[in-house]
Amino acid sequence: MAQGADLSFVNLGITIEHMKNSISVFGFRIAFYGIIIGIGMLAGIWVAQSDAKRRGQDPDIYLDFALYAIIFSIIGARLYYVIFSWDNYKDDLLQIFNLRAGGLAIYGGVIGAVLTLIVFTRVRKLSFLSMADSGCLGLITGQIIGRWGNFFNCEAFGGFTDSLFAMRIKRSIVNPSMISQDLLNHLIVENGVEYIQVHPTFLYESLWNLGVLLFMLWYRKRKRFDGEMLAIYFMGYGLGRCWIEGLRTDQLILFGTGIPVSQALSMLLVLAAAAFLVVKGRKQKTA
Repeated sequence: MAQGADLSFVNLGITIEHMKNSISVFGFRIAFYGIIIGIGMLAGIWVAQSDAKRRGQDPDIYLDFALYAIIFSIIGARLYYVIFSWDNYKDDLLQIFNLRAGGLAIYGGVIGAVLTLIVFTRVRKLSFLSMADSGCLGLITGQIIGRWGNFFNCEAFGGFTDSLFAMRIKRSIVNPSMISQDLLNHLIVENGVEYIQVHPTFLYESLWNLGVLLFMLWYRKRKRFDGEMLAIYFMGYGLGRCWIEGLRTDQLILFGTGIPVSQALSMLLVLAAAAFLVVKGRKQKTA
């Protein structure tokens, strides 16, 4: 690792000397995180519309839905984070609206999108499960891309590791609240510069989601009933997130339990999705 480099994957020989997290356009700072989230949203809409077109649906309906879903997903992602980080906001409520300081949780965004789709399909007199089957393909596409925003922010990482994908980050560019005691116990000092060495959980989740998406793209032509793709998404994403959440140092904790809330929610979604697939599958065979 080069002296003073900001970040490196030490066992892969990849080094980034200066880690930038934004660009300046006409004097305005634009964060890479926002750019990547935007790209993920656009890619997700395109994938959902492409699948809808393949199924003989009107792809413009998904664009109409996305205009509402993006807004309420951001609200949901923020509310989820604030609720389970309430101690950070209870003494300064205006900080709840300070999105530039960070604090969005993907599960809150998913919940916001699902609730929006429920209302949207009822108003438009459409099938929720049918739209969700195409929409979840777009959703996981956005998640695959969006996780790389965490990379540029040097966040959403796990505890110490010296595995193949170990990522070493200069301590001074990391939010101190994300540095666990385990990482401090394994602090690395090179030429007077302090580093933490972590699991790149953003990368794990992005690659896991890519695998889930590829499976869903392969399976969709074999779909037996509406809602099947949505259930597969919740099972696939939930299993991966349950494992990955256990590695992270920035977990949101379920009140008074010590249990990571996203880990608990993941398991509930996996169990609910599995039950849905079993029940619907049996009904399909009976029919």
